[in-house]
Amino acid sequence: MKWDASYDVVVVGSGAAGLTAGLTAKLQGMKSLVIEKTDRYGGASAISGGALWIPNNHIIKGAGVPDTHELARQYLDSTIGDRVPEELKEAYITRGPEMLRFLYNKTKHMRFQYAKGYSDYYPEKPGGLSQGRSIEPLIFDLTKMGSLANSMRRATLSTKGFTMNSYEFHKVNMITRTLKGKTTALKLGARLVKSKVTKSDPVALGEALIARLRLSLAEANGELWLSTAFKDFIMGKGRVIGIIVERDGQELRIEAKKGVVLSSGGFSHNQTLREKYLPSPTNAAWTSSPEGQTGDILEPGVKIGAMLDLMDKVWGAPSVIDPQGHPFFLVADRGVPNMIVVDSAGQRFVNEAAPYHEFVETMYKHQEVTKQAIPSWILIDASAKSRYIFTGLFPGQAFPKSWFEHGVAKSAETIEELARQMDVPVKSLVATVNRFNDFVRNGHDDDFYRGDSAYDNYYGDPTLPNPNLAEIKKAPFYALRLYPGDIGTKGGLVVDEYARVIKENGEPIEGLYASGNCSASIMGETYPGPGATIGPGMTLSFVATAHMANAVTKAEVSLVNV
Repeated sequence: MKWDASYDVVVVGSGAAGLTAGLTAKLQGMKSLVIEKTDRYGGASAISGGALWIPNNHIIKGAGVPDTHELARQYLDSTIGDRVPEELKEAYITRGPEMLRFLYNKTKHMRFQYAKGYSDYYPEKPGGLSQGRSIEPLIFDLTKMGSLANSMRRATLSTKGFTMNSYEFHKVNMITRTLKGKTTALKLGARLVKSKVTKSDPVALGEALIARLRLSLAEANGELWLSTAFKDFIMGKGRVIGIIVERDGQELRIEAKKGVVLSSGGFSHNQTLREKYLPSPTNAAWTSSPEGQTGDILEPGVKIGAMLDLMDKVWGAPSVIDPQGHPFFLVADRGVPNMIVVDSAGQRFVNEAAPYHEFVETMYKHQEVTKQAIPSWILIDASAKSRYIFTGLFPGQAFPKSWFEHGVAKSAETIEELARQMDVPVKSLVATVNRFNDFVRNGHDDDFYRGDSAYDNYYGDPTLPNPNLAEIKKAPFYALRLYPGDIGTKGGLVVDEYARVIKENGEPIEGLYASGNCSASIMGETYPGPGATIGPGMTLSFVATAHMANAVTKAEVSLVNV
């Protein structure tokens, strides 16, 4: 067979999982190629928080987090349950820390820090840790990358200019409330001034993660092709031996001697597939994932026998949609006091501070019963607006005028008038606010238990008796339409503990591996902690390339020297 190019490992997708696959393949002596459909590398990872949820890793243990293999297993059992095979959970707990140590030992740039205090999403469950297990990349100077930075996907944050990691954001969110918030703000200002003086370009979060991976790949002489779309698999003797791609208007046949790793995104931008698989209503306009995630892998995968799972699930991300159609994913915003979420009947139906994935699941469950949850409304009063960062706006910073002109936001001097503007029953909304305020005065949310979990408290106000509860009483009052957005779909090709794509009968498709959102999440139907998308993606990429490098079988396991 005539090939246009030949590699040991070919990787589809250039997010954190894809770049990790290309990088770890090279570091284990294999020739690798990463292809990216769009003209920007980085995928959803580049615009994410950049966290990795990796239990029992050397970074958190070095910071004094009392995690163990046994605790991590207990937590996964209590959150994921039997939705994912035991072998896959065990592989993740074992190989995740190995992946991090391998990258630390083999590269100069893959450096992380403990995301201090960022709780597991269900810390009260057996094995959960309120101090968290997540890590995040160190802030990185993009000027170190030279021209490589020009084609990196960039985040578009309204706080652009103030580079901060998740821990710093957590603190600066309380800038008007705590001394730590004020000193953190000064630190961020100093960082901005320094970058101007030194002509550096500091980036954090997902941008820092992708920049570190991309530079590491370049220094390892791994290849990356942009604007190169996957079209189909090439089979030989019952295994995947290569892929067909389209590049510069031409179809190319690329050989993959060891195997293909599918690290691309899901189908969040494919409205047809959304309507086929996801709960209704669903809209591609609600996703925060970048363009290009249209499920191109799924049909070719099924054609060669791949098993699918979790196709009705997304990585939920409650979002406000601005007048330009851009979703703003609400994370910390739902933890602040002086705030509630109501449906179109003016009723609360959820713990507003719940983990975002669970929040969206609850929206759909409520929608199924009442038909009144999509869209919902998030309400805040003037106290919240003046005290906390909200929808990316600093305390006291006005909502854009266009938000009111296009119906994204409403404002009124009374709850009654706000209800009329929202077109919800006036008496119902007034009663809901009064009931919530009664809970605040009593110090406990008896309806939805907001503030009971350490996760809820993380983004709350530490100066209050209950960090998540304060009365909604100071005018003006604001309401913003809230949609069940997502940061990607979580269903796709099913993999085994070696990251091999498997058939319905459990047998692997030789030569084919998967690690991105195009694969069925090894987190099952839940979301255990911050970074439980990127952490598994990078781990499975490492597992896949180690399997190829060592020809590991179930009967003969040989781990990479880390």
